Amino acid sequence: MFRFADPVFLWLLLLIPIYITVALRFRRALEPAVSFPLTRMAREQAGSRAAWKRAATLAVRCILIALVVLGLARPQAGRGTETVLSEGIDILLVLDVSGSMRAEDFKPQNRLGVAKSVVADFIEGRVSDRIGMVVFASEAYTQCPLTLDYDVLLELLDSIELGMIDEQSTAIGLALATAANRLRESEAESKIVVLLTDGRNNAGQIDPVTAAQAAAALGIKVYTVAAGTAEGGPIPVDDPVWGRRYVNVPTDIDEDVLREISRITGGRYFRAKTEGMLADVYSTIDALEKTKVEVKHFTSYTELGPRFAMAALVIALIELVLGATVLRRIP
Repeated sequence: MFRFADPVFLWLLLLIPIYITVALRFRRALEPAVSFPLTRMAREQAGSRAAWKRAATLAVRCILIALVVLGLARPQAGRGTETVLSEGIDILLVLDVSGSMRAEDFKPQNRLGVAKSVVADFIEGRVSDRIGMVVFASEAYTQCPLTLDYDVLLELLDSIELGMIDEQSTAIGLALATAANRLRESEAESKIVVLLTDGRNNAGQIDPVTAAQAAAALGIKVYTVAAGTAEGGPIPVDDPVWGRRYVNVPTDIDEDVLREISRITGGRYFRAKTEGMLADVYSTIDALEKTKVEVKHFTSYTELGPRFAMAALVIALIELVLGATVLRRIP
């Protein structure tokens, strides 16, 4: 960014054409009647070299006037910056990786594959929020602590696989308690848990409702998402004799418990029976929990006037030197 702090002085640049006009019009009148007493010197002066000297002198003085005027106008170079002020939201994404997430009712992917894709879009749409991740099946683990490094978070999301935890059961209460514990010391304006599952709590020593009450006491809002079609979906089974075959497994979601978790914590319950519905669910949560961001712009300026003054001084010294040597006039 560039500006003049006192642009009114730029009107003085009009002195340059005035000076050129006066210099050209009165040059002969200002010259002495006899410039050179010697004929040889007169012949040299009459040539193109003399014209070049006069033009050079005029150009140097015009540049000197321009630099002085620009310096008086106080040229400034500015650097723009912005400060983002955010009230901040801390979000824990809790993802079910139990065996039932292998069901391929969200074709062409299984439930986990679709969930990872939708969660990735959710992460990429956030700004200035700390986001963490918990995965669970028979046990619950923190896949990523709260972070602003979304690239790392997305890499860890991509690394989630079925079978990374004993997938024979589903510990919803333990997963919620793990997420709440991660948010326990958070000082964010808003603390959110988004819990996605396709089953019911049948493992762990913590009841989901008890975990929800603990989360509510910590000021944590929980959005629960039930994923899967009503009729269930095919799950691939690798048989050592018959090879891979598909077994249709009905969906068994404890919707009453998920609704109760959301009610206790002030969140909402969502049911997603297709990939499109699941994407809409996370878009709705994204809109409900939008971070308020205020951007303030600042510009700091550096004074360039002294540089122009220094350049004018150098030009003036150059003219003095040239006037006494190359551009010297003999009276």
